[in-house]
Amino acid sequence: MGKFTPQKTLNCKGDACPLPLLKTKKAMAELASGEILEVVGTDPGSKNDLPSWASRTGNIYLGVEEEGEIFHFYLQKK
Repeated sequence: MGKFTPQKTLNCKGDACPLPLLKTKKAMAELASGEILEVVGTDPGSKNDLPSWASRTGNIYLGVEEEGEIFHFYLQKK
């Protein structure tokens, strides 16, 4: 870990679709432009959902780091 320095971390462990995406949308609205959100989750569907959402909304998907069955997604607000 540590490739990015998030300004906010969102815990979505145990949440299933669509909760991680809904929580991400709300958390991103609270960030300033250029800030980074880390989304920690266990839903494999998020590996498709979050990059797709970022692309549609103009935010930047920075990538994912996998730690066993836990995913750390990084998104930057446009």
